[in-house]
Amino acid sequence: MFAENLSIRDGVLYFAGHNTVSLAAQYGTPLYLMDETRIRQNCRMYREAMRASFGADALPLYASKAASFKRIYEIMREENMCVDVVSAGEIHTAALAGFPMENVYFHGNNKTNAEIAYAMEAGVGCFVADNREELEAISRIAGARGIVQRVMLRLTPGIDPHTYEAVATGKVDSKFGVAIETGQAEALFRVAAALPNLALEGFHCHVGSQVFDEDVFERSSDIMLEFIARLRGSYGFATKLLDLGGGYGVQYVDSDGAADIPARIAELAASMRRKAAALDMPLPAVLLEPGRSIVADAGLTLYTVGAVKHITGYKNYVSVDGGMTDNPRYALYQSAYTVCAAGHMDKPAAMRCDVVGRCCESGDIIQPDVALPELRRGDILAVCTTGAYNYSMASNYNRVPRPAVVMLTPEGSAVAVRRETMEQLTENDV
Repeated sequence: MFAENLSIRDGVLYFAGHNTVSLAAQYGTPLYLMDETRIRQNCRMYREAMRASFGADALPLYASKAASFKRIYEIMREENMCVDVVSAGEIHTAALAGFPMENVYFHGNNKTNAEIAYAMEAGVGCFVADNREELEAISRIAGARGIVQRVMLRLTPGIDPHTYEAVATGKVDSKFGVAIETGQAEALFRVAAALPNLALEGFHCHVGSQVFDEDVFERSSDIMLEFIARLRGSYGFATKLLDLGGGYGVQYVDSDGAADIPARIAELAASMRRKAAALDMPLPAVLLEPGRSIVADAGLTLYTVGAVKHITGYKNYVSVDGGMTDNPRYALYQSAYTVCAAGHMDKPAAMRCDVVGRCCESGDIIQPDVALPELRRGDILAVCTTGAYNYSMASNYNRVPRPAVVMLTPEGSAVAVRRETMEQLTENDV
């Protein structure tokens, strides 16, 4: 198995040391499993790598959108992580978990006035502002509250990360941020510097997700540091923070390989120090925003097989009791996943099939062309590396309740998010 937290005993798949077939029987399916030890290991890896490479003022921010529920924020608090959020809902969840609001960075390309006020009321530490209208709203609302709000500006460095088009966010024509290349970033800096009730601390960029190319962060940091040096020379502005976003790729299937993230961070730090020295400027405190690479390999989803359909001369279909409602990523991105027959790991994978969901959509596919043993109704399937953008993107399409989330530790298992009930599906109906 390609992940450390996967193993096989007596033909059964174990995840984080737990029997997955037994967990399916105990909690029901579909079921999200999360390996709490792995989440903590990933947090510590980032903290230690950033401190070693960039110094004590470097900060890893967990990108909440990857997976947001109370237990996640409790773990982030316990692991001394900062977090980024993109909505009032994520702020609310973090606050309920007791996460320190001064360590929260609020992103988003269209924060409403209500969300801005809500975030300030909650005591959110820093806003990552996307555009002029938002800056003016933050300044106005902060002034009405009699506070000075810390802000950063989101910029686009014009980098093509060679990743999925739908998750590439650093190009000039992105919906996110303001382009450096067009001169609009410098104009936005002047606006931010002139508005009252704002404390401009630095700049943010994010080039995309599932980035494996080693030079992507180096290319974007070069452009950002050149911009920072220009502001220093022209306006005397000393940038405190430079946030390079997230995006390190993770292994979904054997062919993906695995990124050595501490080594990549060390290479990035060396490159940035060389660039800062060439520009004759100090290196700002560096922030990174890992999300997927914190929680993806800490997650696994269990399903129960329903129909096994053999279409003679064409293909086979294995239908499960979940689908695009709990994992829409194949429908969105044609994302690759590793699928296992959790109770039959010792049997030959003699059947090629499409693993499909229960929704009334032809595109409701978990993974096409998978090699599995011969299966029957009631068998358990496991889909690996589902900790990121599965629970957080789940929906109630076809009025399907969302699954439970169960946290696994060496001591046992515990429900972190209860399975949605039929009554909850209709509680907002009038």
